[in-house]
Amino acid sequence: MGIRTVSEYVQFYVGLNMQHSISLSSFAYNEKLVMNNKLENSPSKKEHVLQGLKILDELLDEIHNIGESAVLEKYAKPS
Repeated sequence: MGIRTVSEYVQFYVGLNMQHSISLSSFAYNEKLVMNNKLENSPSKKEHVLQGLKILDELLDEIHNIGESAVLEKYAKPS
């Protein structure tokens, strides 16, 4: 998996230019579903999938705590 941080994940989402069609939290929840499916069906890549799930959990926790717009403002620009 190429994404290693919450910041990179938010930048990936912004780069897809999906802000007007799907919220960041919905996008993250959908990604978690996909990764959980990969975890069940591809045991050889467990470490990468588990790391991705951890990043998504951190992202969703931060969205819950400070709000989606604050998360986007905080991470949308490359560091």
